[in-house]
Amino acid sequence: QVRLVESGGGSVQFGGSLRLSCAASGMNFRLYSMDWYRQTPGNQRELVARIFSSGDTNYADSVTGRFTISRDNVRNRLFLQMSSLKPEDTAVYYCHTKYREMAFWGQGTQVTVSS
Repeated sequence: QVRLVESGGGSVQFGGSLRLSCAASGMNFRLYSMDWYRQTPGNQRELVARIFSSGDTNYADSVTGRFTISRDNVRNRLFLQMSSLKPEDTAVYYCHTKYREMAFWGQGTQVTVSS
């Protein structure tokens, strides 16, 4: 069964940095797109960044230039390097993939950015 486990969240000040990671298992990781989403209370889950099997990436306008998504296909790991963090980046961040027509999510990791 596919399992995704996030880590690396925490509390940082405005302008700080964090590196999130997602450990994937139960899938042929290198063949599939991987995503980072985030969600705040009362809001829908929002796509932050996507990395395709080719290594090409897409970013939400709100994070372009500040966040970098990457993957390690040998160790089945997904990363999100977050820089120049703003209070509006505060959210629970989730690792996601659509594998065999099913969506799989990690448990989420909290990121809090203070002013």
